[in-house]
Amino acid sequence: MIRHARAADHAAIRAVNLAAFPEAAEADLVERLRADGDVVFELVAEADGEVVGHILFSRLWADSVNLYLALAPMAVVPGEQKRGLGSALVRAGLEFCKECGAHGVVVLGHVDYYPRFGFSAETAARVASPYAGSPAFMALALEDGAFDARLTLAYPDAFTGL
Repeated sequence: MIRHARAADHAAIRAVNLAAFPEAAEADLVERLRADGDVVFELVAEADGEVVGHILFSRLWADSVNLYLALAPMAVVPGEQKRGLGSALVRAGLEFCKECGAHGVVVLGHVDYYPRFGFSAETAARVASPYAGSPAFMALALEDGAFDARLTLAYPDAFTGL
């Protein structure tokens, strides 16, 4: 089951991120984004009543009137990986991004994973950001023309130093 995260899920979400990543950077990022008020929404995946997956979308500042979001992080506990939960979280998250009126989404992620959802480095090529030029920096247009013109995106302060 995928649902919106609640405050009561915060400890379980931290545990998911700590289990899924080799360092605490992603778990700390989630907490900094929350503390700074930069989270647009979070979803969790539950199995047998326990939170086993998490995805977060945060706001970006753009030199555009349109809304752009960052996907980061997305995590599934190791014992539940390779079962489609991560894909389900990404798909549900992107659908909710559309409902929120987001024009586009960017991710700094695995180059073999995120293209299956439509993310590409080519789409991100016209975006100026601290991560521009990295093959892992990918974008997905949710609305026509979202990345057709040169665009500058600024990340929340929580991303500094990652």
